[in-house]
Amino acid sequence: MNSRKAAGWAAGSAAALAAAAAFNAVAARKAEAQFPPSGDVIDVDGVAIHYTDTGGDGPVILLIHGNGSLVQDFGCSGLIERLAEGHRVIAFDRPGYGHSSRPSDREWSAEAQAAVLAAAARQLGVNQATIVGHSWGTLAALAWALDAPDMVSGMVLLSGYYYPTLRPDAVILNVAEVPIVGAVFIRAWAPLQARITGPLGFKQVFWPQDVPQRFLDAMPFGLMLRPSQIKATAEDGAHMPASAKRLAERYHELMIPIVVMWGDGDRLVGQDEQSQRLVDELAVTAGMPTPDVGHMIHHSAPDAVAAAILRLADGPVWTDDLTTRT
Repeated sequence: MNSRKAAGWAAGSAAALAAAAAFNAVAARKAEAQFPPSGDVIDVDGVAIHYTDTGGDGPVILLIHGNGSLVQDFGCSGLIERLAEGHRVIAFDRPGYGHSSRPSDREWSAEAQAAVLAAAARQLGVNQATIVGHSWGTLAALAWALDAPDMVSGMVLLSGYYYPTLRPDAVILNVAEVPIVGAVFIRAWAPLQARITGPLGFKQVFWPQDVPQRFLDAMPFGLMLRPSQIKATAEDGAHMPASAKRLAERYHELMIPIVVMWGDGDRLVGQDEQSQRLVDELAVTAGMPTPDVGHMIHHSAPDAVAAAILRLADGPVWTDDLTTRT
């Protein structure tokens, strides 16, 4: 390729990326207008935290979503509806997701996210609660229980990742942190790629079940495709093995009852080396795989998940049979 052709190719590529970035910025603003906060937003040490607060004055249940998701995931699964009768159910948008902000003045580790959510819960008058985490949210739940154990009466961990492994996706997501290249990736390319590959990704996380129509109808995908949320997703994915390594070194400190739930068809996380290992290694855990269910267990088996959460929330008895058999 001669210099003139190379210069032309470079100029054309730059123009295409600039156009893609402009399109994504406009799409993000439209999505925020189309999908305003479904709950309330509070300021927690300079971080805007969006949450929904449902139900009555009974025992408190706190829900923490997974990577790339937001509070609507728990709503459209039917989980909040099942839990809210007789319980106060609070679901948080983690920093950088939905309508929660993610200031760049700190590293948003699992511990940092847990600290902000714990502070938010205290502002809402919560002294103690049962914490439920799904997927990446299990890391935030574990960090919360380890760093503020007085606030956590028990945990239900869904389709989690607890021990560090080699993850090619984490390596790829590190691109987001490369100066200049990362900004181009996040603002221009990644949102468009997500629009194209999203349907295949949904099939993977729900397999062996079909993607529920209620999920397709209710989820605010425009919010999930914003460059800001994709950046948060990429950062969390890249840091996931390191977060799991730090936390795993402290699991022996956990003294609260923990129910671990996962599907035997999970294609996103190798659950034999994650959930099953956690159950085998910690005396405070109980759980067993749910058959014919994938990563989105709260969508595919909402009754079993809700039953386990309610049994734990309504304690105080902890028994070895508190598992997915409920």
